[in-house]
Amino acid sequence: MVNQQHEDNPQPQTLLRVCRIGRAQGLKGEVNVHPFTDEPERRFESGSVLYTQDGSRKFTVLRSRASASRWIVLFQGVDDRNASEALNGLDLYVPEDDRDTMLAQDAWYPKDLVGLEVRIDDGSEPDMPRGQVVGTVVDVIDAPAQSLLKIRLAHPTEDERTSLVPFVDELVPTVDIDAGYLTVNPPHGLIAGL
Repeated sequence: MVNQQHEDNPQPQTLLRVCRIGRAQGLKGEVNVHPFTDEPERRFESGSVLYTQDGSRKFTVLRSRASASRWIVLFQGVDDRNASEALNGLDLYVPEDDRDTMLAQDAWYPKDLVGLEVRIDDGSEPDMPRGQVVGTVVDVIDAPAQSLLKIRLAHPTEDERTSLVPFVDELVPTVDIDAGYLTVNPPHGLIAGL
């Protein structure tokens, strides 16, 4: 049932927004879902459980399918168009994954990267100042091609106080959450002053 209390109340854990429910799809309870996750196949697979932000309501996925930039999902207990229309605009969440498991898979949440010191990688071009502190990650921007790290420069120029670096292995070879830093291997001109 949709209004069932969540027995294992996830509220003590950090909840991550996964999607926003949009308009009804058809007459049998399906809804359009706009994902805020890079793992929609996992989050909307049959049996997945999503929660309202306060954890008081849970929604179990019965089935789902991708459709352009959205997903069409049928939740348990949502059996007709009236029930699906009543959910329009509702954001759904999941408890964040275990941190140690994510680190073992070289995976991070954006919030884990914010605040990390940014250093020039030892494998950078010979004329790059290896090990030099470039700045601090202040944001992770979800761009169409890949995420971008917004770095507040340690030595800003008059024109540039921040720099954007694509968050790809070639440019960001090392991320050490526990040590509080990541390394970058930027091509010339990507970061002002280098």
